Amino acid sequence: MTIADFLKSPLSPATDLPDLDLQGPGRYVNRELSWLGFNWRVLEEAENPRVPLLERLRFLSISAANLDEFYTVRVAGLRELAHNGNTTPAADGLSPAEQLVLIDEDARNLMAEQQRVLGVLQGQMADENIHIVGRDDLTEADVKHLGTAFLEQVFPVLSPLAIDPAHPFPFIANMGYCLALQLERNRDKRPLQALLPIPAQIDRFMTLPSDPGQHRAIYLEDVVLLHIDSLFPQYKVKDHFGFRVLRDSDLEVEEEAEDLVREFEVALKRRRRGEVVRLTISTGAPKALRAIVMRELHVSPDELIELNGMLGVADTKELVLDSRPDLLWPTFTPRVPERVQDFDGNMFDAIKQKDMLLHHPYETFDMVVRFLNQAALDPDVVAIKQTLYRTSKNSPIVAALCEAAEDGKSVTALVELKARFDEAANIRQSRRLERSGAHVVYGFLEWKTHAKISQVVRREGDKLVTYTHWGTGNYHPITAKIYTDLSFFTCDPALGRDAAKLFNYLSGYAMPEGLENLLISPHTLKPGMIDLIEKEIEHAAAGRPAAIWLKMNSLIEPDMIDALYRASQGGVKVDCVIRGICGLRPGVKGLSENIRVKSIVGRFLEHSRIACFGNGHGLPHGKSRVFISSADWMGRNLNRRIETGVEIRNATVKAQIVSQIMAANLADTAQSWVMEPSGRFARHPVPEGEFAFNCHRFFMENPSLSGRGSAGAKDVPQLTHTED
Repeated sequence: MTIADFLKSPLSPATDLPDLDLQGPGRYVNRELSWLGFNWRVLEEAENPRVPLLERLRFLSISAANLDEFYTVRVAGLRELAHNGNTTPAADGLSPAEQLVLIDEDARNLMAEQQRVLGVLQGQMADENIHIVGRDDLTEADVKHLGTAFLEQVFPVLSPLAIDPAHPFPFIANMGYCLALQLERNRDKRPLQALLPIPAQIDRFMTLPSDPGQHRAIYLEDVVLLHIDSLFPQYKVKDHFGFRVLRDSDLEVEEEAEDLVREFEVALKRRRRGEVVRLTISTGAPKALRAIVMRELHVSPDELIELNGMLGVADTKELVLDSRPDLLWPTFTPRVPERVQDFDGNMFDAIKQKDMLLHHPYETFDMVVRFLNQAALDPDVVAIKQTLYRTSKNSPIVAALCEAAEDGKSVTALVELKARFDEAANIRQSRRLERSGAHVVYGFLEWKTHAKISQVVRREGDKLVTYTHWGTGNYHPITAKIYTDLSFFTCDPALGRDAAKLFNYLSGYAMPEGLENLLISPHTLKPGMIDLIEKEIEHAAAGRPAAIWLKMNSLIEPDMIDALYRASQGGVKVDCVIRGICGLRPGVKGLSENIRVKSIVGRFLEHSRIACFGNGHGLPHGKSRVFISSADWMGRNLNRRIETGVEIRNATVKAQIVSQIMAANLADTAQSWVMEPSGRFARHPVPEGEFAFNCHRFFMENPSLSGRGSAGAKDVPQLTHTED
């Protein structure tokens, strides 16, 4: 049995690390290097033969997009600290400058590997009649087609820019891609240096005429180079190279801003002009022209990366073709829960019968939208309150809130302006809500509001009943199709009171008292979780079964890691499913013998946050204590954000989380990577002939327990699924 099956396989022997100071900073894994390790796992899926070909290309694109964002946010922040002479070490003991050196080495290797993988995938795509065609391989028909396409679709938006004393070096936006040209005038050989920004508004690949069953495309920059004479008449290209810019994309907001929305609009403009943190150029660039670009962009040699291949690998997502379903994941349609169907689609009747937990994307996120749409149209609903952290451009959630407000209902929307890269969209949504008559609040300037809550107050007879939705993910219908998240619907009066107190805190700043089922950061969530860990240690000391199961995206908060180390040393069995960053070292003798960590990377992006405590009974067990949360165990989530941790008391919902969702994640062997004491993750092959359990496939084939019409806590399905 593979050791990736945490549900059944025994603990592996602990590793002795004699050079590791168990009390020193070495007991933590560096956050940034751990993140890079996660992105290596994403990239490795691009060569996984069990993944359809174009989905492998998608993984490659995701790994490149992830790395871009990592540089514009994390590396940018470290770079600023280092430039300002800050030597304060991270939890693992590394200073900003030391981290930058290690990041640079690993990231360069990662980018080189992306180019290698792209070459492999291009060969496999060619075998499937999907070709990226070079300029030298074009037919006469291709050239004629591209001439027309260039004039109609490209030429009108190009802006060739000469570089000379009369033409200052232009601003190149974040993620901007540009051609640097060394030109020569035909009649007198006079040189001209110029830049040609490639517009982001046009697809990176242009489609060529193809036979049926074939897809041929060419890079946009190759099309531009073919038609340089249209842009620079009477000149010819002597040399050229491409370059791509990444800029610092963090926001700075004045703490005493009188108009928060206006201040964010100004800050967004500042972001677009952030300092360059990485410049990638194609190999073989002429030295003089390269020097000009580096000087004008204020780039040092250590911030320059030469690539022999494609710049901007994230753009390969354009070649994930809907026209080739044979090379994509089989179509999956999210389910409508049986319980909702039993009540003819009425969400309030379904929730009133008993609490319901939906597991997205396996159960459709449309139920969340339906909940709010029905609330907007229901004459018995008197008030709706909603948090909005990230949502889609034409959000049906916002549309429902606007309709409710226009219908005279009391609508309060907490819009988080500081949702990174969604600030502009959230400003637009807040303006739209205000125009409809909703009360729009922005929470705390110093803390992001990351909690995901909907509250609907409905008049039923002579009383008011509060329905609440608690989520682990954003109110975003698009990402809900690929992120695994939980939606908990309830009309439990205690949770209704807790929601009302939390919304009052967000709008009025009055600290909530007497919360019944709810932990909130930055106040009670962290100490509450540590207290539950300490209770497990007490159970172990008393000889009772002691176990903790955790699932989240990131685990790096030092106090939480140290609490888990104490639990391990006290005899508590700790199993963790951590998708991305993990600062904890599992399986170290004398430190973490009883801790295991795995990461699941597969068809869907693991995003739900769950914490289960055996409560003296071990796991899985009906008397365990179970929480779903909006928070990862990171410093920002536990100490600097408004987050929620909701205790689940309903027996069926608890069984669904512990014995279905968590058990399946722990049992997964098909797409699991096990963390080693060194901080690296290793995929352990399943022995030939042995069934490889895939938790994503299991969830696709088995409906969520509490969403089934007649299901009870004892009806948990067996952990199995069909094979290919």
